[in-house]
Amino acid sequence: MTIPHSATRSPVRGTQLLVEHMSVVARQPSLLGLELAWRWLAGIPILLLCWKQAQQILAAFPPASSGLTSIDAQNPWVAAVQIAGIWSYYQPHVAAVLHWLLPVTALFWVVVSGVGRNAVLMRMEPGLSFRPATMIGLQGAWVLLFALMFWGWFRAIQWTAVTHISISGEPDLVGYAMWTIFLTLGFFIVWALASWTLSIAPLLVLLERRSALSALGQSFRLGKRFTAKLAEINLVMGIVKIALVVLAMVFSAAPLPFSDELGGSAMHVVWAAASVFFLIANDYFQVVRLKAFIEFWRIFRKETDSRPLN
Repeated sequence: MTIPHSATRSPVRGTQLLVEHMSVVARQPSLLGLELAWRWLAGIPILLLCWKQAQQILAAFPPASSGLTSIDAQNPWVAAVQIAGIWSYYQPHVAAVLHWLLPVTALFWVVVSGVGRNAVLMRMEPGLSFRPATMIGLQGAWVLLFALMFWGWFRAIQWTAVTHISISGEPDLVGYAMWTIFLTLGFFIVWALASWTLSIAPLLVLLERRSALSALGQSFRLGKRFTAKLAEINLVMGIVKIALVVLAMVFSAAPLPFSDELGGSAMHVVWAAASVFFLIANDYFQVVRLKAFIEFWRIFRKETDSRPLN
């Protein structure tokens, strides 16, 4: 689907053509198939590696020795203290594993995602070149920005816990919950409004045949109109992700009143199905976002860009 030239002469909202973009992606299942392939190709080995390391830690330091098997589920305050003790017990061992696990998994993700994203864009726009090294570099920059944002959120939540929950006094549960929700949503919005710069850079690399540094620099100089549309699309996709999380939680919780009749195995199947639904739907909207970015590039950049496309 190509936006008519007349659209370039009239205001177009970032989400105005979102339904059309969704329809185009739905009519090209190979786009979603490629997105799922590279994400699951990276995600499944990472999850298996994390599971193996967790099993090794639990085998060396059994749950009974940490109190993990004796948490008081009836008293949330006692349970919170118990969980804090359990975390203190396992934290050094988990940190020792994370020192090598995080760099390895991040590097693996960056390589697979760079090649995979390039393949999706080539399928979406026939004629684009295959530039895996450049795409891998940009994906690495995206991971670094995400890690920085996560670190900021984690430190903010630590501050909330220290200032609202103390051993000596009465914990301020309402204040803690309010600040946790406020800060989490705030960081989520900031990420949605800021990460588009590293999402549009791979498109500029392929569509305008730029280098990675040139694309990153150009992503900050796209003009107010184009920038506003990218930020709007990214924010809406963030809201969609929240809605998908809520929907998956509803699917997971719906059978709980019948858990005694269904049994534990059936509940595990329901939870697995809800997780798979979320992952597939999330990947679908990632492809929709790419399609929206490309269409707005056509409106605001194609006619003014002098670089020949492959």
